[in-house]
Amino acid sequence: MSEKVFRIFVLMEWVLATQNLHKVKEIIAALPADYMVSTAKDKGILESLPETGETLEQNAIQKATYLYDRLGGFVLSDDSGLEVEYLSGAPGVYSARYAGEATSDRLNREKLLVELGTTANRRAQFRTVLACCTPNGVELFEGVVLGHIAYVEKGKNGFGYDSIFIPSEGDGRTFAEMSFDEKQSLSHRRRAVDRWRASLDLTDGNLGFPK
Repeated sequence: MSEKVFRIFVLMEWVLATQNLHKVKEIIAALPADYMVSTAKDKGILESLPETGETLEQNAIQKATYLYDRLGGFVLSDDSGLEVEYLSGAPGVYSARYAGEATSDRLNREKLLVELGTTANRRAQFRTVLACCTPNGVELFEGVVLGHIAYVEKGKNGFGYDSIFIPSEGDGRTFAEMSFDEKQSLSHRRRAVDRWRASLDLTDGNLGFPK
């Protein structure tokens, strides 16, 4: 790849189709410093982005194409969920509103712990679907981290279900007990971003569009 092509690629601005500041922080941290990244809010889009799909894939595409139709250019959208085996994959796509539309992270966690009760099967996974929307179309990339649900909340860091999720690759701590960098090294969101970046075609003439 020529230096000229590389410079054009990194100067392309990627807009993140999310209003969740935690997600913004994790996605930006997963990218090299020379990527130009902005958010929907930076572009003056303050409303909630549509999420009416029945799967993570549908929601990721919906948010990405919504922002692309408004702005054009290059858009990244993430939809993530906690999938619990004992609950047949719930809360899944409804993770952010598991306890109802007007809910909170705390109420979502409390509902999940009540539903699991004392069951020994607490296997779960965090899954992210990242949608990359460009003039070439939409590509999807998945990131998964396996783990299990704790019996009680532990830790004050993170967000969402972090205080009850213990990753299998960790040392027995919940995501909320880890530092930001420790969580990031195992994160489902980071893994989806890494797969997207690995897909980019940086050869002359392509300028970073997915292969």
